[in-house]
Amino acid sequence: MIKFNGINKIYNAGQVNEHHVLKDITFLVKENQFTILRGPSGSGKSTILSIIGGLIKPTSGEVIVDDKSIAKLPDRFAAIVRQQKIGFIFQKFNLIPNLSALDNITVPLIPSKLSRVEINKRADQIMEELSISEKGNILVKKLSGGEQQRVAIARSLINKPKIILADEPTANLDRKLSLSFIQTIEELKKKGKTILLASHDPIFYDLECVDNFINIRLGEIK
Repeated sequence: MIKFNGINKIYNAGQVNEHHVLKDITFLVKENQFTILRGPSGSGKSTILSIIGGLIKPTSGEVIVDDKSIAKLPDRFAAIVRQQKIGFIFQKFNLIPNLSALDNITVPLIPSKLSRVEINKRADQIMEELSISEKGNILVKKLSGGEQQRVAIARSLINKPKIILADEPTANLDRKLSLSFIQTIEELKKKGKTILLASHDPIFYDLECVDNFINIRLGEIK
């Protein structure tokens, strides 16, 4: 489902401040696997997720996402792949505070050709599954941290992605909310989602539902 082959990412190449963020990274994530990308802050985890999502391009190497090579895709086509195949869960949620929960959830479908009726139908179903149906019309800035995260998860699912990318999703949560998040991830895996989660939170390290760990340090797989 996700394949990195010899990926390098260099910022400011050839300049005094050159920064080699990823160094010859190669790994494979199979379909319906729950994989933890494990490493300290600054190790390159977020860069890997951004490359998979087509938000940035590698300096060299090959990236395959659901049988499609994306490393050299123009931004417009990379955005289409992202919209069709990938859901993001960000560390700080990246919600729009002055929009309602419903509006935040449906943002990824704005470029789609779906009718508003169909979009709202999808959102209602996902909000019900995540127990936030009654929060749809509330501004997200008025929601609790746990509720905001469920809104962020719902947003990541609205485009019915095959792949879920999560970047340090428990960094701003207490243990109770972190355990609740893990339950949600376990349910997504049961539904056939492929999940790549970047974290250095030990709460993920002994979970039975985790299929694989990719350990990264200073831009290299260890």
